[in-house]
Amino acid sequence: MARNILSVDDSASIRQLVSFTLKKEGYEVIEAVDGKDALAKIQGVCVDLVLTDLNMPNLDGIGLIKALRAISSYRFTPIVMLTTESHTDKKEAGKQAGATGWIVKPFKPEQLISVVKRLLG
Repeated sequence: MARNILSVDDSASIRQLVSFTLKKEGYEVIEAVDGKDALAKIQGVCVDLVLTDLNMPNLDGIGLIKALRAISSYRFTPIVMLTTESHTDKKEAGKQAGATGWIVKPFKPEQLISVVKRLLG
């Protein structure tokens, strides 16, 4: 059975790149435009990994991580920040919220696949 990955980014081109890269490797991808959209789309769905941008309207990446970590079934789900932000304070805020990892955009598709495979085993 294919693993479900939630890709959350307000940039359509990033969502398309992430989806294309992951689907080529056999993963199912659920796309969301921001944290609020993501929380709505995971209702009744089991997601194995979350990739989220940091800066988004309505609910940013940190807010999304905190909201997901508050849901018992997502307490241990890997969550990777996929963002242009690389400052230490932003990474620390992500880590404090419960982020598992951090990938800085622009990213290489091979890098994304490597991280996903490592986290999903």
